[in-house]
Amino acid sequence: MNPDDREKTAFITDRGIYYYKVMPFGLKNAGATYQRLVNKMFADQLGKTMEGYIDDMLVKSLEEKDHVTHLRNCFKQLNSNNMKLNPTKCRFAVTSREFLGYMVTRRGIEANPKQILALIEMTSPKTKLEVQRITGRVAALNRFISRSTDKCLPFYDTLRGNKKFEWNDRCENYL
Repeated sequence: MNPDDREKTAFITDRGIYYYKVMPFGLKNAGATYQRLVNKMFADQLGKTMEGYIDDMLVKSLEEKDHVTHLRNCFKQLNSNNMKLNPTKCRFAVTSREFLGYMVTRRGIEANPKQILALIEMTSPKTKLEVQRITGRVAALNRFISRSTDKCLPFYDTLRGNKKFEWNDRCENYL
């Protein structure tokens, strides 16, 4: 937290007036502000040896021999910005892992098998809310499904307007 902005976070308790020295994630723009900080701190590494989304960071290496160097560079940036990691949330030397809902493997970013299974195991919807769940699950996988929006058009039609819910054969064929 910028020292000049600390007083803006002040709050009163029965024990006195306090303010934050570090940015609490409960503030409205905290996530966006933190993301800008991460983007600035790791500008040279993001997309190459690192990926970051708010407080989730991934250090990646094509060759195992380079991984320690990539980690060292990440830790150097964190230290120079007085940032700390929670060791219980860190994982090292993982060949593949779920990250932000996707599977990150040696081959790159892949669809998460859990998301695919959840979509496959869905039953025919009986309400508009259940149709929204289907479209949400497809949206989570849309980078892996060609023309996914076109394939969801029958689902969107059932949601359009205030008309009565109707799940028809056209929709069922797309499910």
